[in-house]
Amino acid sequence: MVEVALRPRSATGRLLEWQRGLDWPILMSAVLLLCAGLLLSLAAGPPAAERLGYSDSFFFVKRHAMFVGAAVTVMVGVSVLERVWARRLAALVFVGSLALLAFILVSGYEAKGAQRWIRFGGFSLQPSEFAKPALIVLTGWLLAQRQIYPKGPWAAITLVFFCVTLGFLLLQPDVGQSALLAAAFVITFFVSGLPWRWAAIFAGGGAALSGLLYATLPHVRFRVNSFINPTEYDTYQIDKASEAIARGGLFGVGPGEGTIKTALPDAHTDFIYAVMGEEFGYVAAVGLIFVFGFIVWKGLRAAARLYDPYPRAAATGLFALFGLQAATNIAVNVSLIPPKGMTLPFISYGGSSMIGTALTLGLALALIRRGQVR
Repeated sequence: MVEVALRPRSATGRLLEWQRGLDWPILMSAVLLLCAGLLLSLAAGPPAAERLGYSDSFFFVKRHAMFVGAAVTVMVGVSVLERVWARRLAALVFVGSLALLAFILVSGYEAKGAQRWIRFGGFSLQPSEFAKPALIVLTGWLLAQRQIYPKGPWAAITLVFFCVTLGFLLLQPDVGQSALLAAAFVITFFVSGLPWRWAAIFAGGGAALSGLLYATLPHVRFRVNSFINPTEYDTYQIDKASEAIARGGLFGVGPGEGTIKTALPDAHTDFIYAVMGEEFGYVAAVGLIFVFGFIVWKGLRAAARLYDPYPRAAATGLFALFGLQAATNIAVNVSLIPPKGMTLPFISYGGSSMIGTALTLGLALALIRRGQVR
């Protein structure tokens, strides 16, 4: 028998493997969202810059374009990783994000009553955007170890990581991101095989924590009460968002012709979907929902076909994280749920949100890539 020496794959071989195994429809749909966000920044960015006193009316547009370039680089670069390296990257990002979340509590930048950012060189960084996808990947991997080492305390370790991260978010406070992280975590746990006793613990703990937050945080109580009784509270932003979408009609008033965006304080971030509704109409607004839905549907289908429990659970959690954030933002814009202060992935202005979303989809694409060796 003739033995043939196994040689490591060349860079060209790895590139070909990536090209053949990558889910191109998901990647192209993500790029389409980035292009839509860049277009909408031209509509919502100049009024926001003028309202905030910037001399350059295209201040937010230029920065948004820079964030788009960085997001494409991160998403494509991370999607090249093999599953073991995706997990290692997630571990590094998770440790770094926890350190930054702890630092924020000491000397973070405060805005609108919350301490969530780190300021440096004219930019701000929100570590929670990176902690979310990193925790989901680690959760999928740790819970998968139960099949290899059944006696290990994997579920307990995972729960400790989750509680620490959730604690940091609630101390800021950031209730919206906390709820989003909790939902994605439970979905990942469920796909990994969630015991009924854990399901009962999560349900009871979530209900108790929701009641506690409502009782102790005035802004949470205000948002819930104003949603239930809008006539008794100031609902200016929600009213303006609804007015913008209604004014747009079926095909919108035309690019750049929207007027309500000048009166919306967060038109370029949390309420950019309302700007789209006014200028491009219901058809474009529903089309954007379709693109988000396609990415989530395609990603969940690909994850469900994986044999390995680690990438199956982690990829499911990542696509759920992406989809739930989009659904939350859109639901707020159309007055279906109380305001959350959450960006629309790849559409809203915000470097941390955009790069964090790129990391989320990049890790998901790496995990579902076909042709990888276990």
